[in-house]
Amino acid sequence: MSDYYPTQNPFELESVLSNISYPPEGLYKCRIVYDTRIHSLEFIPYMKREIHTLRLVDTLMESTPYKKENRRLLNDAFNLRGDCDDVILMKKGYLTDTSFANIALFDGYDWITPRVPLIYGVNRTQLVGQGKLIEKDILASELVNFLRVSLFNAMNDFGSIELDISAIRQ
Repeated sequence: MSDYYPTQNPFELESVLSNISYPPEGLYKCRIVYDTRIHSLEFIPYMKREIHTLRLVDTLMESTPYKKENRRLLNDAFNLRGDCDDVILMKKGYLTDTSFANIALFDGYDWITPRVPLIYGVNRTQLVGQGKLIEKDILASELVNFLRVSLFNAMNDFGSIELDISAIRQ
């Protein structure tokens, strides 16, 4: 919050989350809309996506450390997937993310994640910090150097969605 509102005291998310009722069972994502205060907090049932194919799509979106409420540009990019299940977004030829997850590619030795993703996810940051992922610029033309691609986010553990590199289409 201090990135956007440096003169405001941040609210304590932990205290907010300790005073609410949680869904009794099932898988949910918690969506919080906030600025200097919380405007809404809701639990949305989460359905894991079946991903078998990915289409490379150019984007002009800027990287951000936080998710934005407005997903119009991500949705527009997703709509360019054609007959594929999702997209891998590229910025000036460099891979970034999918429409809903960070990515990492396996070269036979190491898992490499784009140095500049569109969203610096919490799991991605943790995996890089643990040395499980290496940050590098990855050009789309370098995909031939990789064997596998993994999609991951807060709701999908690293390795839970993993595809052969041939699942990525131009």
